[in-house]
Amino acid sequence: MKILVLCYEYPPVGGGGGRVASSVAEGLTRKGHDVRVISAGLRHLPRESEIRGVHVLRPESYRKKEDTCSVLEMALYLITSFFPAWSLCRRWKPDIIHAHFVVPTGALALALHFLTRIPYILTAHLGDVPGGVPEQTDRLFRILGPLIKPIWKHATAVTSVSGFVAELAARNCGIKSQVILNGVPMLTVPPTLSQGDIPRLVMLGRLSIQKNPLLAVEALSLIRDLPWILEVIGEGPLGEAMRESAVRHGLSDRIHFLGWLDAESVSNRLAGADILLMTSTTEGLPMAGIEALRHGLAIVGSRIGGLADVIEDKKNGFFCDLTSESFALALRHLLANRDQRFAMREASLMKASDFCLSDRVDDYEVLLESVVKR
Repeated sequence: MKILVLCYEYPPVGGGGGRVASSVAEGLTRKGHDVRVISAGLRHLPRESEIRGVHVLRPESYRKKEDTCSVLEMALYLITSFFPAWSLCRRWKPDIIHAHFVVPTGALALALHFLTRIPYILTAHLGDVPGGVPEQTDRLFRILGPLIKPIWKHATAVTSVSGFVAELAARNCGIKSQVILNGVPMLTVPPTLSQGDIPRLVMLGRLSIQKNPLLAVEALSLIRDLPWILEVIGEGPLGEAMRESAVRHGLSDRIHFLGWLDAESVSNRLAGADILLMTSTTEGLPMAGIEALRHGLAIVGSRIGGLADVIEDKKNGFFCDLTSESFALALRHLLANRDQRFAMREASLMKASDFCLSDRVDDYEVLLESVVKR
């Protein structure tokens, strides 16, 4: 197949959703399909490049930062990508369009479909579904709701990255979608779990309101009597506030801010860690959680629907209410019980097979082929 992938974020731009898009695109390329991507360009990135066999086109989007994107910048992506995408469709004639994120990317897929009659499928991630990230998107969906309905309606098929996202799409949009979980490549050599004298915690992702990083610092301040170190991998609008909170609570020597790291460096940091800390207010299916499973980390996370696929409460981690006291209680129990911590890490390793990337790419391939053959 010739597959045109549309995604307003594609590594190194964006977060977990962009990494999902790239892993699927690269997986389909390895299976012999011709995959091309149109994503948002930044001035320091090449306009065209080939990344592990995938041809990536990045028209200038006037986006300012790799890790954050405003509503205006999303709109600019649609405007600046439209003519390059239309031109590519006319020259290259893809068999199908795969759009990641209903909003904004789905609007571009819909426009191309009307002009070329090329079918498209949507992959919903979380924030692109009403109710997914209510504090950030509810007002936007109230305004744009009638304009978004045709994007769902004209898609030949819709997938969701988790059961929670599929439930939101069904409840709030009346859309039935196929769940295809996010995946990661399984490690060729299973990790050997070890435990140091000082347990290592990790937070991984964009430091935004959704990830709720200030709650993590407050929770850790309540267990300062126990030995631990936290490594924060990522950056974002709350990064500076999190640093200030660490200083204010006297934890600046125990919370280490590493910024954004490349995939290999992230893997290396996770390989030496014990616990993934996730204080998010909402999640679709976090790539950070799947990476933690692959490396055998216990997971302490918020009691939210999007984490139900990666955490089995009291088996490979703990669910917590969104309070510092609840997180502190779970962390205290896990840090003080070395044997249970190790058992939970082993349970995470076993659960990782649910997210084998090659199996998930197979799922996408079957769906795309079924659409092309219609």
